[in-house]
Amino acid sequence: MDASFTPEQDEIRRTLRDLLHRRCAPEQLRAALDTPAGHDPALWSALSQRLGLPGLALPEAYGGVGCAVTELALAAEETGRALAPSPLLATTVLAAPLVLALGTDAQRTGLLPRLATGRLTATLAVAAPHLTTALALTRANTGDWAGGGRAGGVQARPAADGWRLYGEVEQVLDGHSAGLLVVAAHTGGFARSRTLLFLVRGDAPGVTRVRQTSLDATRPRARLELREVDAELLGEDRAAPLGAGPAPLTALAALGDTAAAVLAAEAVGAADRVLELTVEHVGRREQFGRPIGSFQAVKHRLADVYVQVQAARSAAYYAAWATAHDERAGGLALAQALEALRTAAAEGIQLHGGLGFTWEHEAHLFFKRAAGDELLFGPAHRLRARAAETARLFAHAEVSV
Repeated sequence: MDASFTPEQDEIRRTLRDLLHRRCAPEQLRAALDTPAGHDPALWSALSQRLGLPGLALPEAYGGVGCAVTELALAAEETGRALAPSPLLATTVLAAPLVLALGTDAQRTGLLPRLATGRLTATLAVAAPHLTTALALTRANTGDWAGGGRAGGVQARPAADGWRLYGEVEQVLDGHSAGLLVVAAHTGGFARSRTLLFLVRGDAPGVTRVRQTSLDATRPRARLELREVDAELLGEDRAAPLGAGPAPLTALAALGDTAAAVLAAEAVGAADRVLELTVEHVGRREQFGRPIGSFQAVKHRLADVYVQVQAARSAAYYAAWATAHDERAGGLALAQALEALRTAAAEGIQLHGGLGFTWEHEAHLFFKRAAGDELLFGPAHRLRARAAETARLFAHAEVSV
């Protein structure tokens, strides 16, 4: 692995950091969170139209840039530093790769160019508590998280002109504003139930979307109610037998490692920024006639955070590189990055003193991002346990027992 970045990669980081510094300052961030969309449409337009972030990892044949996951991870690191609320995660990391992996030629041609330019946003409609299971990051993906053929989740049934969906999904990332919903649903009843993915327009008749309150307001979520909604099966050609092509569960599991690598880089960016803010504060805040950053105890605490953040950064970069080399390291990198962000955010609040506990200061936003990410994508010990299970690290112990 070559750890150095190309000039193009450095330019992506520099340009994006400069834009977010000007367009996503703390005051602008708070204002965006209070809008119905939960993000600044002008900022999203700049990220998509000017910088082309939604199409960064999509093939050029579909209007993308054709970069690898590494470039997308570097971009996520910068958006993480600013806690920038945008549909980037839901659209580019979760939904678009599924359309690319499973979609028919018509679906890819009709959707991917619009997703690549940001004119169309999308999300994966899986209930937040089950997202890491669907992506095979914390448990084996058997599909029972989508309802298991029983009541609950979303159920699909064939109709004369396609499919009908009925059910509810809660805590869907950007579900209130996405123009396209990639909905995981069960079909076939209890005996032959299976999970399939369907395409649904966000404004389709029968779809009700309600934005929900979440711990981390920079990741807006919504409850989706689907009442006999028309849907198109993702990847199915009407002339082909049902289920032909890559299995949805396999595609979701393959997506999981890539998503984890990008999320790890995003968490590293947030951890690095809150550490930077803390170092600046302890250099200014005086106690007993000297900056508190000059006290050895404070130096030791921040040095420990720095080492943890740098180790997490190395793991995230490796995980992004590994996705192009048939290696899976995303889950472990995400576990390390989540722990680094939690530690950096907690130390940041503590070392900011009374100021860090106030709503006016941005430290609490990083702490909420850390806690929210642990709930949504973790916890770290389950990510590590799943990685160990996948690698069969303890298989010999099971045999001996």
